[in-house]
Amino acid sequence: MINAKKIYTTVIFIICVFVAFVMLVPFVWMLSASFKLNTEIFAYPVRWIPEVIRPDNYRTVWIDIDFPVYFFNTAKLAVIITVLQLFTCSLAAFSFSKLKFPGRDKIFLGYLATMMVPWHAIMIPQFIIVKGLNLYNTHMSLIVLQAFSAFGVFLLRQNMLSIPDSLHEAAKIDGCSTFRVYWNIIIPLSKTGLATLSILTFNSIWNDYMGPMIYLDSNRLRTIQIALASFREQYSANYGAIMAGTVCSIIPIVIVYVAAQKYIVEGIAYAGVKG
Repeated sequence: MINAKKIYTTVIFIICVFVAFVMLVPFVWMLSASFKLNTEIFAYPVRWIPEVIRPDNYRTVWIDIDFPVYFFNTAKLAVIITVLQLFTCSLAAFSFSKLKFPGRDKIFLGYLATMMVPWHAIMIPQFIIVKGLNLYNTHMSLIVLQAFSAFGVFLLRQNMLSIPDSLHEAAKIDGCSTFRVYWNIIIPLSKTGLATLSILTFNSIWNDYMGPMIYLDSNRLRTIQIALASFREQYSANYGAIMAGTVCSIIPIVIVYVAAQKYIVEGIAYAGVKG
């Protein structure tokens, strides 16, 4: 029985290593190609480590085009929207999990129903509203549209359900206001859910393509994903520079995931088990 369990564990481990290897190969090739000339990139057999490391591709990305501006715009939107979602979604999640008011569960069900509506179905109405508010071609259009998330409310609500109601009731007996209970008790105990939502939101905004493409028209307001698309058109033959730009665009996401990957697993586990 023990041998069978060891064999099963070993097989699963080998499969996981193989899948991880298959998924990492394109990223390793991209990183290697970002330091090569075009003639070296498509050479066969593949040389994973360049004979001569050439940083010229990165110099092209950061100096010859406005990549620092695109990088700043993307970071600005990702940070602002992430912070706003943490605040708005945590407030709503606190209301749906700890406060009692008429129609609470029905309203929450309505929130969940909005997650089932395809974004393409509301794309045109959203655009008309943005144009009517004179927010077109501004970062504010993206910030306003994405400052709240029904998925974020669901995720944090499930996390807050794991917090005993007795803590909330004891705090109210001691004279704490509702907002103070939310800020001093619920938020500190919801760090796992907040960290998970932060990572998922940051990743979503950083990689967003459709939103900036629809609502941003000025070059100085572009984000990284839009810049990479136009960059591929402008430097279609310079694959090394394209790979360098792509590497620069994924570095923040890799750093965020490596730093907080355990929170993703724990937060999703809370969302799936509780409630």
